[in-house]
Amino acid sequence: MSIKRYLTKSRFKLATECPTKLFYTGKCNYANQNLDDSFLLALADGGFQVGDLAKCYFPGGHDIKTLDYDEALSETNRLLQLDNVTIYEAAIATEKLFIRADILVKNGNRLNLYEVKAKSFDPMEENPFANRNGTIKSGWKSYLYDVAFQKYVINQALPQYEVSAHLMMADKTATCPTDGLNQKFRLVKDHDGRKSVSISETLTEADLTPPILCKVNVDSECEKIYAGTDDASGQSLSFSQMVDLFADHYASDTKIPSPISTNCSNCEFYTIGSEEEAGLRSGRKECWREILGWNDEDFKCPTVLDVWSFRKKAKMIEAGVIKMSDLSMEDVDPKPDKKPGISASERQWLQIERYQHDDNSIWLDRANLKGEMSSWIFPLHFIDFETTMVAIPFNAGRRPYEGIAFQFSHHIIHEDGTVEHAGEYLNTEHGVFPNYDFVRALKAQLGNDNGSIFRYSYHENTFLNMIYRQLQAECREIADREELCGFIRSITQAVKDSEEQWTGERNMVDMWEIVKRYYYDPATNGSNSIKQVLPAILNSSPFLQEKYSKPIYGSPQGIRSMNFKDWRWVTINDGKVVDPYKILPKMFQDVSDKDLRILSDDDELKDGGAALTAYARIQFEEMSDYERDEIRKALLKYCELDTMAMVMIYEGWRDLLQQDR
Repeated sequence: MSIKRYLTKSRFKLATECPTKLFYTGKCNYANQNLDDSFLLALADGGFQVGDLAKCYFPGGHDIKTLDYDEALSETNRLLQLDNVTIYEAAIATEKLFIRADILVKNGNRLNLYEVKAKSFDPMEENPFANRNGTIKSGWKSYLYDVAFQKYVINQALPQYEVSAHLMMADKTATCPTDGLNQKFRLVKDHDGRKSVSISETLTEADLTPPILCKVNVDSECEKIYAGTDDASGQSLSFSQMVDLFADHYASDTKIPSPISTNCSNCEFYTIGSEEEAGLRSGRKECWREILGWNDEDFKCPTVLDVWSFRKKAKMIEAGVIKMSDLSMEDVDPKPDKKPGISASERQWLQIERYQHDDNSIWLDRANLKGEMSSWIFPLHFIDFETTMVAIPFNAGRRPYEGIAFQFSHHIIHEDGTVEHAGEYLNTEHGVFPNYDFVRALKAQLGNDNGSIFRYSYHENTFLNMIYRQLQAECREIADREELCGFIRSITQAVKDSEEQWTGERNMVDMWEIVKRYYYDPATNGSNSIKQVLPAILNSSPFLQEKYSKPIYGSPQGIRSMNFKDWRWVTINDGKVVDPYKILPKMFQDVSDKDLRILSDDDELKDGGAALTAYARIQFEEMSDYERDEIRKALLKYCELDTMAMVMIYEGWRDLLQQDR
């Protein structure tokens, strides 16, 4: 296989993020915290089927499957000798540039390029790509630069053709024409273990009419990028000069130095745990050593990038203030916001001040937390949802990327302190739209009393609002439509863009907001994610350690559980409580520990990457009944821990407040 160092479209995209990344990419001696398995990434993004569906709208094309550069180029050139031809994965190259075009259609001397993206698009929106000043919207830059690069390469390699560029995306205004369309695109493995999408032989013209993907001409956006009026690169170089710079440095394997910036926080080339001891290098550290002259001791210090939700990071870096220890109160300017508890700026300064004074003590707004907790009504209900969005809808009449709620867990705390895992829901049946049954099951769980309901972050509220809109718009007869809508209104608050506004009498309590305003533990390193808060509170609470180090969870005389038996949530290793999520069985047996960790890493917005990937695998991947059952069991355990984590955080707070007595 050819090993020529071409600048490809993926490497070009990487370089537009940070030119220095070109030096680190593809080198096994540098740690890379992106997913290794491209199909896992596509499953997690919900759009792995889009590329193959797009080809169905261009029937009769020639698919170039070889991975060898030279073979792919030769096959493409041969096909381009035809007057009219459609090519999938067409290979085009210059001396230093190489692309694989998703779909290339030749009609005489005209080439139409179609770059397929797993993204939704509203064809009715006016000026969808442009800001008011004419520059390209930040959310579209990476997509448009990608297709602009491909068009540029084709123009350079094949100047005899007239080239037109398009993005092909999910149409927000389209509805799926048939039931079961998404099940006609399955993920399969060949005998070598390579994964690919298999399209069912039962796919018909009716499945594809009308299309749910739209073609959007972006020639004018490409010209704007070539002319340098898009305001994207932040450099004085023209587009062609930028491409030449990237290509020359990649070909010669030389580094392009980049200034330290907030982009460093998104760099994937860094080491974690014992990776450096195992011989892996950190690209991010190398950059900082070269530019800042830092040594190993410097890297032990947290930086402005580690300050929670700090909007002045770029300003501080520009001023040369990099370490958290160098930040002053004037830099943060903490001010109250006239709401109970601590404001965002006050919390930022609290994080910085605790670090600067080597103070690891917990901060608790006892008065406000106590007042908040006294308003809660028993029994207390703790819920967590697992959700996804798939590009190809499950049923006729549904739109691309409509949300799907496929799982919840529910814990209860009674007034006497009794804890129980009271219920759960999981629907992984192939091709079934579960949302209405999901709400029915949730209503059955929560509708028997007036107890307070708890969520962690706004995800559950957002999804219930979405299902409310689905119920309202549903054309089919739903006997309990009004009953379900009334239930949703009773436990939620309307989102801001909703025409109908309400605040339910049992509007869910957001524990994430309580954490942000009333509780801070330096062990969380500023994060408010439940996966950071849970280990922190377990390590600081002797009460929780004493209670949950015993095998009471799922025991007959202990706490009722639907998925665990005689389980200990607290195990201590080297004086620290082991993160309970790390003692669960693996979600997948055939996924590397690294990829599983990346999928499971949870931020404050509850992405739930591992769960939605597991759901996608059950839906679309060919696997045995045993494998499917094992993934279902793991899903149930993970979601159960999410609500049990909320229970333990609540119990930890209650114990802290009782210590005042």
